[in-house]
Amino acid sequence: MLELVGLFLAAFAAATLIPAQSEAVLVALILNAAQPVWLLLVVATLGNVLGSVLNWALGRFLIRFADRRWFPVSKRQLDRAAGCYARWGYWSLLGAWLPIIGDPLTLAAGVMREPFWRFALIVTLAKAGRYLVLVWATLQLV
Repeated sequence: MLELVGLFLAAFAAATLIPAQSEAVLVALILNAAQPVWLLLVVATLGNVLGSVLNWALGRFLIRFADRRWFPVSKRQLDRAAGCYARWGYWSLLGAWLPIIGDPLTLAAGVMREPFWRFALIVTLAKAGRYLVLVWATLQLV
């Protein structure tokens, strides 16, 4: 049970603007075989999506504080993500799993007032897809 909490927290943190590696935790738990793989996949996806929801909420409700030092995204990152979002629209959220740009994209979705239902659907597909590929690749190697 404790490993599931750890996986959830790692996945949640990795989806926010905090540097974290949920993939390493997931692979280690798959190799340990202490929990069913499907459960690990669900927990990692849930944690990662909820971390992205936090980013969306920051963009949606706290963007007015973007000029403050404590705000978790630099102006450059936010401008880059907003530009990508403006160009590709909500389909850019399929890149929410990408390192470096994925987290600011989810924040930009909040700034651009992306409807939550569509945000959650696309981000869940992207994040679950990434973890599914990782699970598949890990199982191929063992």
